[in-house]
Amino acid sequence: MLLKLAPSLLVAALATYACGPRPPVGETHARKPQSGSRSLVSDVNVAVGQEVVLALHVRNEAAKKVEVAFPSGLTHDFEVQDSVGRVMWRWSEGRLFTQAMQNRVLEQDESLSYEADWTPRDLHGEFVAVVTLKSSSHPIEHRTKFTLP
Repeated sequence: MLLKLAPSLLVAALATYACGPRPPVGETHARKPQSGSRSLVSDVNVAVGQEVVLALHVRNEAAKKVEVAFPSGLTHDFEVQDSVGRVMWRWSEGRLFTQAMQNRVLEQDESLSYEADWTPRDLHGEFVAVVTLKSSSHPIEHRTKFTLP
């Protein structure tokens, strides 16, 4: 019985190995996506007025440059959820983005900043801003509560 399964298992193992991830040229190991990064420090600002202004700031605090990889032209996103988690607004909704991968190299102390404005229509109460850096190498997500009077 085991001899009959051996060829099938060998083919499956070879297909898995052949289709598996490969490290970038010049690297000796593959990088794993991280849930944030010690070298990248980020913060979010939410300013409530006539409009809600959402801002994401990401800064490289490492002693060396950091390469931030993005799987598409959607590098970041902003979302507003109500108190039960329903999405009230998403910055990327209705926008078109390239499907080309892109990389951004941040030198030491260099930063990225993204900003979006949301105009709430007759809404009041507690909301949550979900701000995301859509990087495959250094993904970041912040959740910040705010109140609309």
